Amino acid sequence: MKFENSLKYAQSLDAQDVLSKYRSEFNFPKVNGKQVIYFTGNSLGLQPKRAVEYVNEVMKDWAELAVEGHFYADKPWWDYHERFSEPLSKIVGAKPIEVTVMNTLTVNLHLLMATFYRPTVKKFKILCEEKAFPSDQYLIQTQVKFHGLDPKETIVEVKRRPGEHNFRTEDILSKIEEVGDELALVLIGGLNYYTGQVLDMKNITKKAHDYQAYVGWDLAHAAGNIELKLHEWGADFAAWCSYKYMNSGPGNASGCFIHEKHHNNKDLVRLGGWWGHNKERRFLMEPEYEPIAGAHGWQISNLPILSLAPYLASVEMFEEVGMEKLIAKRDLITSYLEFILKEIASEVGGDFEIITPENPKERASQLSVLLHGEGRALFDYLMKEGVIVDWREPNVIRLAPVPFYTSFEDMYHFGQILKKYLQK
Repeated sequence: MKFENSLKYAQSLDAQDVLSKYRSEFNFPKVNGKQVIYFTGNSLGLQPKRAVEYVNEVMKDWAELAVEGHFYADKPWWDYHERFSEPLSKIVGAKPIEVTVMNTLTVNLHLLMATFYRPTVKKFKILCEEKAFPSDQYLIQTQVKFHGLDPKETIVEVKRRPGEHNFRTEDILSKIEEVGDELALVLIGGLNYYTGQVLDMKNITKKAHDYQAYVGWDLAHAAGNIELKLHEWGADFAAWCSYKYMNSGPGNASGCFIHEKHHNNKDLVRLGGWWGHNKERRFLMEPEYEPIAGAHGWQISNLPILSLAPYLASVEMFEEVGMEKLIAKRDLITSYLEFILKEIASEVGGDFEIITPENPKERASQLSVLLHGEGRALFDYLMKEGVIVDWREPNVIRLAPVPFYTSFEDMYHFGQILKKYLQK
């Protein structure tokens, strides 16, 4: 498609956008009395207006029914989480029985590692990416120490090549081969938070399985953003947060995937709790733990219904639209943003570099811009002008246009604000 850097052209793209009506379903902050241009849905998604209704419904049931809300609310609390399995399975490419919601992301990764990281004398190493998101680094380090092992001898990092910003698939596959039969687990972010690179999860999973290693994916930046086929790829487990592209609210509940091939394996250790026990016999208060069949059997505690309510509101929006339409707009609007950035640079100059892969198959709703000549001053300027972006040290600005609520006109106006700064 031949793009144009003009307001009229941007508005014409919005007029053709089948998702444009959803923009009015979100609450936007304001700066200087004007609605912001919001580029940080990869950190915290905007609030869906219907989320307020869902939370208020729970509050009303709590006030009027109290404990009886567990069974007699319009959406009974005791099985509230079961409403997520079907729609979330479509978002992550799984069977409904393979998906559950519980806890928060890093807590769930710890719990899943309790099952899938069982090191032996010969098979104990964990493969992860260089400079993974800090939570992933910390959880892997502490899990290794929990097992009495030395992180320096146990954790193997895949590194970028000198002078390159992104990982090469062949380097990841080669590292798996190098570690070989000592490899116990691969745990990597499926979409790199810093550069926005989407990894080849299918082939990485397959290669690790060739060495009988388990494979888990941190999908914090991938769920609700890219096409996932977790069941088909054969991933052993995955977890994701819900507050980025799925707009469920700050620090909200995490989703989990456990492949059905593990559901009936009684040799797998798991950390149990009342809510993971056989649902039909839960209130018999039996002494022996009998986990529910499927992903729900990894749950531990009674679910936080007030947290799940806004998540359910958002998930139902995904169900209405479908990932195919979201991905189609994602690709178009991200390409248009890339065009705008390059046009402004050619018009007035600007010493910056897009470090996100150019190939649309290797990226999603994010462009990471490396600022060679500007730095923090540009970030501060954009924020004061009502362009909400994300700063990452040492000098990267992340821009994430989200299909549900970002418009093509936003892209144009952002370009004009950037141009004004560079002209100064």
